[in-house]
Amino acid sequence: MKLTSTTHIVVAVIVTLLLYSCASIGTPEGGPRDYAPPVVVKASPQQGALNVTKNRFEITFDELIQLKDQQTKVVISPTQKETPLIRAQGKKIVVELRDTLLPATTYCIDFADAISDNNEGNALEGFSYAFSTGDSIDTLQVSGIVLRARDLEPMQHVIVGLHSNLDDSAFTSLPLERLSRTNDRGQFTLRNLKPGRYHVFALNDMDGDYRMARSEDVAFLDEIVVPSVGSYESMDTVFTWDHKVDTVVAATHSLYLPNDLLLCMFNEDYHSMYLKNTKRVDRNRLHVLMGASSDTMPTLTILKPQPAREDWCVIERTPSNDSIFYWMQDSVLIKADTITAALRHQYTDSLDRLSWKTDTVQFAVFKTAAQIKAERDQAKKAEKAIAEAQKKKKSRGDDDAPAAPPQPMLTLTPEQKSTMEIGDTIAVKCDAPIASIDPEGIHLEIKRDTLWVPLDNVPALQQANDYYPLRYVLPATVLPDSSYRLTIDSAAVHSIYGLPCPTTVTEFRVKGVEEYANVYFSVNVRDSAFAELLDAGQKVVRTCPVTGGKFGFANIVPGNYYVKLVRDSNGNGVWDTGNYREHRQPEEVYYYPKRLRLRRNWDVDEVWNIYETAIDLQKHDDIKHNKPADDKSKRRRSNDDEDEEDDEFNSNGFGNNAYSGNRYRDYQNNRK
Repeated sequence: MKLTSTTHIVVAVIVTLLLYSCASIGTPEGGPRDYAPPVVVKASPQQGALNVTKNRFEITFDELIQLKDQQTKVVISPTQKETPLIRAQGKKIVVELRDTLLPATTYCIDFADAISDNNEGNALEGFSYAFSTGDSIDTLQVSGIVLRARDLEPMQHVIVGLHSNLDDSAFTSLPLERLSRTNDRGQFTLRNLKPGRYHVFALNDMDGDYRMARSEDVAFLDEIVVPSVGSYESMDTVFTWDHKVDTVVAATHSLYLPNDLLLCMFNEDYHSMYLKNTKRVDRNRLHVLMGASSDTMPTLTILKPQPAREDWCVIERTPSNDSIFYWMQDSVLIKADTITAALRHQYTDSLDRLSWKTDTVQFAVFKTAAQIKAERDQAKKAEKAIAEAQKKKKSRGDDDAPAAPPQPMLTLTPEQKSTMEIGDTIAVKCDAPIASIDPEGIHLEIKRDTLWVPLDNVPALQQANDYYPLRYVLPATVLPDSSYRLTIDSAAVHSIYGLPCPTTVTEFRVKGVEEYANVYFSVNVRDSAFAELLDAGQKVVRTCPVTGGKFGFANIVPGNYYVKLVRDSNGNGVWDTGNYREHRQPEEVYYYPKRLRLRRNWDVDEVWNIYETAIDLQKHDDIKHNKPADDKSKRRRSNDDEDEEDDEFNSNGFGNNAYSGNRYRDYQNNRK
C-alpha cells in the first residue's frame, strides 16, 4: 500500500504528540492523606527492659517526628532533681537522665501528646516509655479525669500524681512519687505502679516542685486508691487504611482499675493578709487596700489633725472588705494637706495565722499631672462660663450686676434605659454619698392614654446595700406593659457636702409578659442547692434556690441559655471552694447538658436527672473554653462516612463505661 504525502504528515503529527505527552513532566497525584500518628519501631533499651544501668535512651519511629512543648508536657517518674535532656533527632527521640538511677525502681517517661509526625502533625497521644533498674517492672495503672470544680472545664496539661505515704503532710512537703499529665480533655493515666495503697492528687504546679502550695490549683481524692488488674473479652474490629471493616476478631484485654477517678480541681483562694496600700485619692477621700478578703474591716483612727466631728466620714467598701474608701465630711480634715492615722488591721504571721497589728499611716495630698491638667481645664471652663454670663447680661443692659459662678451640683444618673425589664429595680447612682432626701421631691407617674398620672404612696429612695453608698433604689411596684416617668426635683437630694441635685427626669417602659419566656425544672435533688441561668458568655442571668426538687426562671428575655446547679452544702447561696487542710471538697457542680432555646411567650418544662449524662459531657460545647485540639483522624472518619457513629469511648464520656467516682456510680451502673 502506497502512502500519500498527506498521510505522511498526519502520522508525523500523531507521533510528535505522543512523544511530547510521554516526555512532559506532570504533577503526580498523591496518595491518601496521612492521618496516622508515628509508630515506634524500636527502642534502646527496649520498652519494658530490666536491669537498665545507662541513662541515655533512644526511641525510633517509622517516620520523621517533632517534639512539641516537651518542657511542659513530658513528665518522668520518679521525679527528677536535675532537668533531663529530651530532644528529637530525625526519626528518633533521645532522652538523657541527669540524676543517678535508683536501684530496683521502675521508671516511666510519659510523653502525653508531645510527639507528632513532622509533615501532618498527627500527635501520638498517651505514649509512655518504661524500664526498670531491677529484676522486675511494675505494670499496674489507674486512670480518670480532672475537671475544674466550679465550672466543669477540663483541666488540660496539669500534673496528676500519687503518694504511697498516706500522711496528709506528704502532698505539701514531699514531691509526688509517680507522675502523669492530663491531655486536652482532662484525662490522665498513671502507669507502671507497684501494688499498694495510694493517695491521688492533681496539681497545677506553678513552681515546679511537684508538691502543693496553697496558692496553686489542686485536687485530691478522699478515698485511698488500690490499683488492680483484671481482664475482659471483646470483639475487636480491624480496619483498612481507609477505615473500612477488614475483620472482626475476639480478643482478651487487660482491665486496669480503678479507671473512673474524678478529681475536682479548685483553688483555695488563699492570699496572705497584709496592708497593701494606703492613699489619699483626693482631698475628700482616703483609700485603704488590703492584700486579701476578710469578714472584718480594718479600723482607721485619725490622730492628726483632730476631726471636728465624730462622724467624720462615710465608708464605701467592697463586700470582702479588701478595698475601703473613706469619704471625709469633716472640713478640718478636708483642708489638711497631711492626715496622720492609726490603722488597726489583720495580717498573716510567720505561722500562717491571722493576727492583729496597728500601723501609723499618713495620707498626703498628691496630684498627678493628669489631675493638675484636669483642674486647670475645669478652671478654664468656669472662667469661660462666667465670661459668657457677663456678656449676656451686658447685652441686656444689666452689666453692672456681677455674674454668679455656676453652682456645683450633685450628679444623679438613673440606671434604667428607655425600656425596663420585668424584675429590674428603679435605681439611681450619685457621684458622692447622700446626706438627705426629701420624699416630697420624688415623683413616679404612670402613663394613662396620653396623660401622666401621679402614683400615690411612692416609697422613698433608699441605699441599695450597706457597703456602697453611691447607689439608691426606689422599691416601687411597676406593672408590665406600662410606661412610667420618674422625676427628682431640684434640691430634693443633698450630698454630704451640701450640694443639691438638679431636676432629673427619666421616662421608661416596662415590657409586657408576652415578650418573655419561662422555664421550669424538676430535678432529682432534694438537699440544699441553687441553680443559675447562664447566657452564652457564662454570665449569670438569674439565680434561684432548688426547693423540693423544683426550680424555675420566669420572665426571661428570649435567647439561648444554659443551666448550672450547685449542691449548696452549707446553704449560704454561693459556690464554695475546697480546703485541703480541712479535707473539704469544693461544692459539687452540675450542668444541664442541653442548650435551652427560649422563645417569646413560651413556657418550657424540663425534667433533669443530674446523673444521666457523664460529668465530662454535661457542659455544652458552646460554653466550654478548654476544648480538645482538632482530631484529624475523627474528622477523616466523619468525612468518609457521615452516618458512622463514634464508638463508646468517644461518645459516652471518659474511659471504659465512662467513669463514676462516688458521685457517679449510679450512672455507671445504669449504663452496663
